[in-house]
Amino acid sequence: MHEFLNYFSLFLLFFVVVVLFYGIIAIHDIPYKIAKKRNHPHQDAIEAAGWVSLFMLHVLWPFLWIWAMTYREERGWGFQSNTPASNPNEASLAQLQSELSALQNEVRSLKGDTANGGQD
Repeated sequence: MHEFLNYFSLFLLFFVVVVLFYGIIAIHDIPYKIAKKRNHPHQDAIEAAGWVSLFMLHVLWPFLWIWAMTYREERGWGFQSNTPASNPNEASLAQLQSELSALQNEVRSLKGDTANGGQD
């Protein structure tokens, strides 16, 4: 019976070491999985930094988790919502288009004046 307990404890020790080893490797990959799910533009960098963090005893891991969580495809970075009404680019684009059409009309009228002026 004593010999059986020795082998059982040895098996249990190896089992616990293997489970901890694979568990730590699985934990380091969580920020990459989050980034991949959210279609993060830096998912490759997050994965590489996760491997670096693994060899640094997961010192970088909380920062990688935050980095992966701050991006969403539908809203981008941060917490603000990018609705069309709050998008300043659309207003400036419309203003630029109106200025462009006004300048084109002015150029056409100037070309017409020079064409008419040369024939007088």
